[in-house]
Amino acid sequence: MDQNLGLDTLVDVLKAAGETTRFRLLALLSAGDLTVTDLTEILGQSQPRISRHLKLLSDASLIDRYQEGAWAYFRLKQEGLAVALIGELLKASSPSDAILARDTERLAALKQERAEKAQSYFSRNAKEWDELRRLHVSDTEVEAALLKLVGDEPVDTLLDLGTGTGRILELLKDVYRRGVGVDASRDMLAVARANLDRSGIVKASIRHGDIFNLPLDGQDFDLVVIHQVLHFLEQPQQAITEAARMLRPGGRLVLIDLAPHGLEYLRIDHAHIRLGFAKTTMAEWLEKSGLRVEEAQDLEPGASDGNRLTVTIWVARDLRLLSLASQGDAAPPMVGRH
Repeated sequence: MDQNLGLDTLVDVLKAAGETTRFRLLALLSAGDLTVTDLTEILGQSQPRISRHLKLLSDASLIDRYQEGAWAYFRLKQEGLAVALIGELLKASSPSDAILARDTERLAALKQERAEKAQSYFSRNAKEWDELRRLHVSDTEVEAALLKLVGDEPVDTLLDLGTGTGRILELLKDVYRRGVGVDASRDMLAVARANLDRSGIVKASIRHGDIFNLPLDGQDFDLVVIHQVLHFLEQPQQAITEAARMLRPGGRLVLIDLAPHGLEYLRIDHAHIRLGFAKTTMAEWLEKSGLRVEEAQDLEPGASDGNRLTVTIWVARDLRLLSLASQGDAAPPMVGRH
């Protein structure tokens, strides 16, 4: 594969970036996902003008666009030689340039406003979340177990389904090269974006989407995580099947959820539809989705913890590489960091 840009492509990329407003847009979008309204406020230009420049950048395959309800979000592409060239141009720009510095200040103010709105929502629901956390082992224990199970295996792309606050994207930030978090709640997406902004994580993006019909290309992820989501779903097996569709051959699906329990009040007070999942049931669902359980670890409460619940972490692997190997075929290599 050619590792260099052809002359025509190179000139097109430089033309697209070689205009003041478009270069400012590229600089802003390299720092995260923004809407046309966001960009209009920061640059102080009209929406039609900003939209025209965004279209030119999109035509040059320098930015991605995705829809979230009535809003369209834009971000700098994460892959490709053209974007690598843009990255070098951005590095060469002076951080003390008056225009770019002012854009950075306005972006920081916008992110602060985002964070305040997100915190307001989070605070309104904090009591309920704290109550649920007290029912099982601590988040610290769950996260430590998750990190150990994920291990050092290279993760090129991570997908976090039901991302919520974006905590998994933060926790695994040193493991993956590119991350995507999906959630159906726009309020939670605002929380997640604010948390990623605060942590300075720009290699992960947040998307609005239905866990049963994801707005993503299949077979594009090495690792998919579903953390404490399945017990809210009428059809958890369908969500597992959709998650499996996202995996590259040989990829892994990690499920974190509750073991079977009898706390019926969670159905009424906290919208739990399933009161936990048995290992046999989960193994059957995973097998039907073309995955094999590699490990199922219980994190049990202490003897004095009363009604506290057991959390189970399942790690399952896509079988397609293993199937090819068993047939004596040359299996494609795992995709790791570039």
